Formats: sequence, C-alpha cells, structure tokens
Amino acid sequence: MRRRGDLFPRVVRWPTLVRAAHSAAHRKRWRPNVLAFHARLEENLLELQRELETGAYAPGPFRSFEIFQPKRRLISAAPYRDRIVHHAVCAVLEPLFEPTFIDDSHACRRGHGVHRAVARAEQFQARFEWVLKGDVAAFFPSIDHGVLLGLLGRKLKCPRLLRLLTQIVSQPYPGQRPGPSFAGDTLWTRFERPCGLPLGNQTSQFFGNVMLNPLDHFVKEQLRCRGYLRYADDFLLFGESAGQLGAWRGAIRKFLRGLRLRLNEHKTVVFPVNQGIPFLGFKLFWSHRRLSRGNLRRFQRRLARWRERVAAGRMTQAEVSERVRAWWGHAQHADCWRIASQILDRSPFQSPEPFQKPGGDSLSSDEWPS
Repeated sequence: MRRRGDLFPRVVRWPTLVRAAHSAAHRKRWRPNVLAFHARLEENLLELQRELETGAYAPGPFRSFEIFQPKRRLISAAPYRDRIVHHAVCAVLEPLFEPTFIDDSHACRRGHGVHRAVARAEQFQARFEWVLKGDVAAFFPSIDHGVLLGLLGRKLKCPRLLRLLTQIVSQPYPGQRPGPSFAGDTLWTRFERPCGLPLGNQTSQFFGNVMLNPLDHFVKEQLRCRGYLRYADDFLLFGESAGQLGAWRGAIRKFLRGLRLRLNEHKTVVFPVNQGIPFLGFKLFWSHRRLSRGNLRRFQRRLARWRERVAAGRMTQAEVSERVRAWWGHAQHADCWRIASQILDRSPFQSPEPFQKPGGDSLSSDEWPS
C-alpha cells in the first residue's frame, strides 16, 4: 500500500479550515458557542491555524450528555474549535481512504446510508436462504488506540498529521473505560492499552470505518462471501446453509481478536431469511418491509414529549410538524401505511402540506389531524 506524506499542510491551509468551520456549523449555527466563534471567525481561525502549525494546539474538554433512544448512550461533544479540526482532518483523509473501502460498507459515506444498506440487504435476501446477523460488542468503547493508529499509519507517513491524529484519538472523554482482555494478555494489559472513541466526534465515525475495513476485506477476499454488507458495527453475511455461516462466524470471531475486538455473542445469530431480518430499524421480508416495533414506539414517545413542550410554550406546532415530516419521510421506506397513519391521526399537530401515501396519493384533510 502506497503511503502518503506531506498531508498536514493540506489540513491547516486556510480554505480547508474555512470549509471545515461551515461544515461544523451545519444545523448548529444558532447555538451560542457557534455564534460566538463565527462573530470573530477570521481571527479565531487564524489563531487555530497558528496553534496547529506551531504544535501548540491541544484539544479541549468534552461536554457530555445522555441520550436514551434507541438505547441509553453517553454522547461526548468536543468544543466547537476542535470540531472544526475534526472536519478539516476528515476532509483530507476521507478521499485517501475511500478507495480502500468496499462498496458494501454503508455507514457515514457519501452516497451510502441506511436506506441504501437496507435495499442492498433485500437484494441478498432474494438470493440466499440463510443469514448471519453480526454485531461487534461495545464497538466504539472497545477500539484500541494502538491498533487504530497502526491502521492509519499503514496509509500515512506524515509525522505532523500522525501526531495530530494521536492527539484526537488519545483525548480522554467521560465514561472511558479499559478495553476487553484477550488470551495472552497480562493482568495489566487492558489498563496499559488505552481504548475507546467518544460518540459524537466527526472523526469517530470515520475511524470506525478504518477500524473495520480489514474485516470487510477478510470476509470478501478470504471467506469469499458473495453476500456481505456492513453498517457501522452491524453486519450481515448471506449463505446457502447454516453450517457454512456457523463456520464463518467462528472465523470472524478469531479475526476480530487480532483487532482486539469481540463479537456480541447474543446478537450474532444464524437464521433463515424467511423469518424476517431485523436491520437498521426495519424488518425485511421477501415480499415487504416493515418498520421495527421499537422505531414506532420511540416515535410515539417523541410525539408525547413534543405535545408537552408545545403546551409549555417551548416548541411551536410548525417545529413539530417539520420533525413529523422528517420521520414520515423515513417511514415511507417501509410498508407501514396503516399503522403510521393511525399514529399520525392521534397526533394533535397540523401539517402545513398534505402527506403522501405510497403511490403518490395525498392524505385528505380529515386523514391528517386538524
């Protein structure tokens, strides 16, 4: 693999930082910290550029908060100026690593995404009788910094950029804990090898793809699996028999140990595709696609919270309608017209425009609650 050098100047040049600032501000422009930074944008970017060039740059402390949907997670948000650095780094690195990723890696890549991954899974479902649904246990908290930086170093030979990447990867965050233990480790190995990337960093999603890219190539090139796709740490392998997929599961388990990662054994299962495949918030059948029950329940709970906020004056009906329309755009990718319309009919919020039924028909005024 050809290693690339002299990349650091591309990260810190003025046009890259300006574009990174605007990318980092996307949908966050009216937050106080973003407004304060952009009020003196040129001065603040010049200072950030100077710190990066002189080696004086140091990441700031994270701001953490919990989310509870779809499950409880701790999100660690970097300071805004650090997020600009993350966007600048990704703008330079992603074009270099993109050609090394397989086409069926769908998370956080331009032109991919949830709906493309689900459609691809349906194509494989029509061709094969069995599926292995896999999951990496505690993926982001378990990412070994040494392994990740080694994978980055295979492609990069720019010392200043590698030093900056080490700063980003090694920045402590709230809730960080030691990684798992493996055969051959001493009692102190898991404490001597720092692990974990914070959920919330722009770079974390990119680093996650770098970390699991060797697994993608192992499955495609060594196992010769013709039906494989991955979205973040969730992956599907399709095959002709349960025995074949069971053998592949053992091979993947062994390969992941080399990356100091583990399979989630409870979620890594083999079953016939005609049972329906739960994947990325949908359940896939040969003839149709449903939204998962969890997705519907979460949306109902969000509607109840929005109702309370509207009553308290903390949200407007227009804001709620915009969020409902966003969910409806996602829900239309499943065959859930009846249950989705029942949920929306119980909503007290108005839509400024008629919603579209599958096939192009609009909801009448009495179908969308007034």
